[in-house]
Amino acid sequence: MDRVCFSWRPLSALLLALLVLQACSALNPACGSSRPAPTITSLSEPTITLAQVQQGYVLTVTGSQFVSSTVGEINGTPVSTFVVSSTQLQMTLTSAAISTEGSATVTVNTPSGTSGDLGCTSGGTSSALVLTIT
Repeated sequence: MDRVCFSWRPLSALLLALLVLQACSALNPACGSSRPAPTITSLSEPTITLAQVQQGYVLTVTGSQFVSSTVGEINGTPVSTFVVSSTQLQMTLTSAAISTEGSATVTVNTPSGTSGDLGCTSGGTSSALVLTIT
């Protein structure tokens, strides 16, 4: 009768590596499906009129890491958003989000996915760009 040997050493090393590296998304193999945090680089128009907003102005935002669940925000309030591609989305600006002249902050937010439970970074809010309303 042959004897079967099993060593816990390789398995325990893998488990230890997962525990130590769990907060580092790039090294955690369980983070392959985590959503990246979006970034924005430009607005189609940095200045628009209040009359354009009242008519439902479509603002194009260019950046990176946009996914289908990414939502545009004006002063922290979500607005109707259409994701065109991973680098471009369109936000419909109405007087519900902008009611007066001045400046507004434009951000985009990608909600976190379930991978956050695995110690992975997932989703987030971009830095802000300023939109001027005259």
